Amino acid sequence: MTDYQIAIDGMASVLKDPELLIESFKRGKYPNGFQTFYLGMVPTLDAIERLFLSVGEPDTMLDNMAQTFVDQSKALYDTAPRRRREVLFINMSLAVAGYLFPAILQYKGESSQALIEHIQKKWKEAFPKSDIKASDYEDIEKGFHRKWCYITTAACQYRGMDDDCSELNLLRSYRDTYMMSKTGGEELIMEYYDIAPSIVKHINQRPDARQIYDRIWRDYIDPCIGMIRKGQMEECLDLYSQMVLEMKEQYFHLYPHVKNNRNV
Repeated sequence: MTDYQIAIDGMASVLKDPELLIESFKRGKYPNGFQTFYLGMVPTLDAIERLFLSVGEPDTMLDNMAQTFVDQSKALYDTAPRRRREVLFINMSLAVAGYLFPAILQYKGESSQALIEHIQKKWKEAFPKSDIKASDYEDIEKGFHRKWCYITTAACQYRGMDDDCSELNLLRSYRDTYMMSKTGGEELIMEYYDIAPSIVKHINQRPDARQIYDRIWRDYIDPCIGMIRKGQMEECLDLYSQMVLEMKEQYFHLYPHVKNNRNV
């Protein structure tokens, strides 16, 4: 088998079962899951590196390879049942952003950065509303020690739900793919990380905290989970933004010293 075929087949394997990769995309499981994925990808990355160093037009080779990979991704998306497409897209995007890109970066080949840039460009052409960012393993692993958001986690805990429950993991996947790919999405997430601790602190000090979290679950979190499962990604983002605005207006203003410091 030629290096080119090894490379193409190895890249395609990322898409064979993205849901399986997602199973290990959670705190505590990601380190072993990523290491297993990376070791399996080394022969593919070796083949790409050999091609990059030996062919006359390495940039064209990487461009063709990225195009083939993205074409395969688009074909999977287009042939999936319409009701499953957005969830499939999240899983594929997470497989690329959470496993493929970090593996390429960890390999540290001369072809690595250029390969990622070609994939990002072709992915954007195929899925214009998306924008997959490249993060290394260390940054992603650190991210697992941030919660989905403080209020969502607090609401789930009040309902007796585990931090590793399927609902929170679904929301984390949505955050790390769809929200992060949207214009202004990362800024919205960072703003929420800024103000949420103060909001949760205030709610927790109230005698009706359980009732407040029950309403947050009923009006925002549970509907968002349902929207994601139905593929209604934009509707979920609108509702999440509405929750951020309401919580900020109702609770964050009670901490004027924080507000002044943050200039919010």
